Amino acid sequence: MKTFQTFKLLKQRLIPTLLLRDGRMVKGIEFDNYRDTGDPIYASRVYNAQYVDELVFLDIDATNQSRATNKDIIAKVSKECFMPLTIGGGIKHIDEIRDLLLVGADKVVINTAAYDNDDLIRSSAEMFGSQCVIVGIDVRLENNEYILYKNSGKVKADISLLDHIKRMEANGAGEFFINNISRDGCMNGYDLDLINIITKNTKVPIIACGGAGNFMHLVDAYKNTAVSGLAMASIFHFGDNNPIRARAHLKNNKIQIKEV
Repeated sequence: MKTFQTFKLLKQRLIPTLLLRDGRMVKGIEFDNYRDTGDPIYASRVYNAQYVDELVFLDIDATNQSRATNKDIIAKVSKECFMPLTIGGGIKHIDEIRDLLLVGADKVVINTAAYDNDDLIRSSAEMFGSQCVIVGIDVRLENNEYILYKNSGKVKADISLLDHIKRMEANGAGEFFINNISRDGCMNGYDLDLINIITKNTKVPIIACGGAGNFMHLVDAYKNTAVSGLAMASIFHFGDNNPIRARAHLKNNKIQIKEV
């Protein structure tokens, strides 16, 4: 059995996350009630000028519509981005990963297919390297237990959180992209309990998403968990905030943020 090596990143990252639907950016609350938030090409240009560490694009309808991620938009976005670009949505086959890398992606997020095809993460990590393969995990807290969901939060997954984490780590996942659906778009802070449970049970770096509403939410997550990166959307869409101000606030609070 092939053994994959993972590495803890030394400095934390700020990672804007943009959701795609019908060629536009959208943002919702708890994976529902989506509203338009603008043009993805323009947003990419803005974030590039603000020196974000990475940019994540998730095509939220691709899996449920049984189609591949919109490569045309990704190709256009990649021409505007000079930071690592991560793409997710509808990825089921290794050839689809290759296609996304060829149009400018640096990493991919695989969520639903990681449950349905046990070999996809392993074969992808072997072909492209673990650093390229991010496993997305969406959860809800139900009766004091974290329940996993696939298909953009519409279908329960028949495996426990920790069993899935261990399985994906063994298969070569390079990072985990964790989102608590119940906090998505609510802007009331990250689920620190969820982050701590996962970081204590894996050596794979964690990106946490869901809940950022102000800069202190970022500080709290970095100071009280071992999270490697924080993903966010609403904080930049719906407030007078931007990545440059967020970076300055973190540095003022002694967070070891990546330099630009």
